[in-house]
Amino acid sequence: MGLERYLDLLSQTCRSIYIFARSNNIPFEFKHVELFKESVLGKKPAAGSGAEQPHAGPSSREGAGKVSLLKKVPALKDGDFTLEECTAILLYLSRKYNTPDHWYPADIQKRAQVDEYLSWHHANIRASAPKTMWIKVLIPLFTGQPLPSQKLQEVMEGLSSSLKQFEERFLQDKAFIVGSQISLADLVAIVELMQPVGVGCDIFEDRPRLRRWRRRVEDAVGKELFFQAHEMILNIKELSSMQIDPELKEQLAPVLMKMLK
Repeated sequence: MGLERYLDLLSQTCRSIYIFARSNNIPFEFKHVELFKESVLGKKPAAGSGAEQPHAGPSSREGAGKVSLLKKVPALKDGDFTLEECTAILLYLSRKYNTPDHWYPADIQKRAQVDEYLSWHHANIRASAPKTMWIKVLIPLFTGQPLPSQKLQEVMEGLSSSLKQFEERFLQDKAFIVGSQISLADLVAIVELMQPVGVGCDIFEDRPRLRRWRRRVEDAVGKELFFQAHEMILNIKELSSMQIDPELKEQLAPVLMKMLK
């Protein structure tokens, strides 16, 4: 049985796995599971875009439910073995397919640097960056009401503080987080930071060091792959005019509001 990956490229964690697998020529079957109903966020790639984004039918959603006990993506199925959580999946793939050493170095100190960033990331960058999308797009979409501007300001202030730490503590004057080559740390960081970019909060504009790092990451994985993976998030503002099913609103509005508390 082949490797199956249950992903939605709206999710930053799914994008990191998708990019890692594609850039390392890891064969897998892409099971596209939409986080929201197809009529809401399941935008089809534009004709001629070249994006590989299969559409989720009932089998994909049901399959994901059987693979993921937590009912979420990303999820991986390798024969009878299943795995959840982004970091665990990335490490599994790097070991199973013996990907180039720079992704997760054998050197104990360099590996520890990757581990350090991945541990720090969850309570810092991830704690703020995704909220920009919830505030500017998803919550207004599902509640019909915009949030007060100070809510976004609070999130951006927290993100700005994390980005300062990121540049000074992890990036410093290096090309990448762990020296001269890209690692899993860079990949996990960049997909997260594209969430605010997608909703019009260009966090790279006034940060030249961060902007140069982003370009190096794009070049390392390939610009075509990078922008293919981010096509959905970079067009997410187009969703603001869509009509939402009342039942879906009732289900998801409270969940999204809770995320910001």
